[in-house]
Amino acid sequence: MILKRTLFLIIGFVLLWNSGFIGAEYGLPYTGPFTLLFWRYLALTFFLLVYLGIRGRLRWAGWSAVSVNMLVGVLAHGGWLTCVLFALDYGVPAGIVALVVALQPMATGAFSGMAVGEKTPLYRWVGLVIGFAGVAIAVLYRIDFAYADSVFGYLIPLGSVVAITVASLIQRRMETGKGAHKLPVDLNLFYQSLATTIALFLPAYLMESLTAQWTQPFIYTMIWLVFAVSLGAYALMWLLIERMDATRVASLFYLGPPVTMLMAWVAFGDRLLLTDIAGLMVVLLGVVLTQQKFRKGLHKAAL
Repeated sequence: MILKRTLFLIIGFVLLWNSGFIGAEYGLPYTGPFTLLFWRYLALTFFLLVYLGIRGRLRWAGWSAVSVNMLVGVLAHGGWLTCVLFALDYGVPAGIVALVVALQPMATGAFSGMAVGEKTPLYRWVGLVIGFAGVAIAVLYRIDFAYADSVFGYLIPLGSVVAITVASLIQRRMETGKGAHKLPVDLNLFYQSLATTIALFLPAYLMESLTAQWTQPFIYTMIWLVFAVSLGAYALMWLLIERMDATRVASLFYLGPPVTMLMAWVAFGDRLLLTDIAGLMVVLLGVVLTQQKFRKGLHKAAL
């Protein structure tokens, strides 16, 4: 029974989390990337404010703790998602964006040693290089080098990788420290969401005038992104962390590219090229390599 519940949580998390790519592409025809994210995180912040107030959990945790977690939020939510949305806005297929973003766990693993003062094993660097090679196979074939917009559009998701990797390394450093900056999950998400809303206001106002077409499809899309993705997927992730170790949960993000490619095919008719499949296979090879030592450790422990 416990195994079935865990499997149900895994399927729910993978589907909800990766539906964010599809939901974002649905919302972009009605507003700009900055504005879509601003309204999304403003709604999320308001909901969390009410929730924390009702539960009596809203508190000021001190500037040193709040500022670090807000910085993580701006990078992990604002920076990561802004690059994702701009890539989609430039016409990059959602599955390819997900494939590029899938480099983040490998990049975090490779650089995490530097963040905590430990030596990074060689196999992690090799796995990261192989992962980049797989992404290059899929991306380079699709780029039209005759157009600067095409080249720029396919490079944008790398900004997502950089932003969320830096955020993850900061988070990793906090977790391996004395824990002075760690906050409860719901309060942490509130401060991260608030910081993201504040950071997005000026670019959304100055560049897009906060303009959106509040049609039914856009409203439904926003409801899905706020409650199903930002809250639902996030809640399922923490439920999984309670049942599994964090490394196994992190490995679920590698399911993102194939799941998103399938969703994009169903929702938008995106074509899957042979080079996409080849690139995906090479990325998975890099993933297997980076996880190899961990798996051996589990095997020895079982013995």
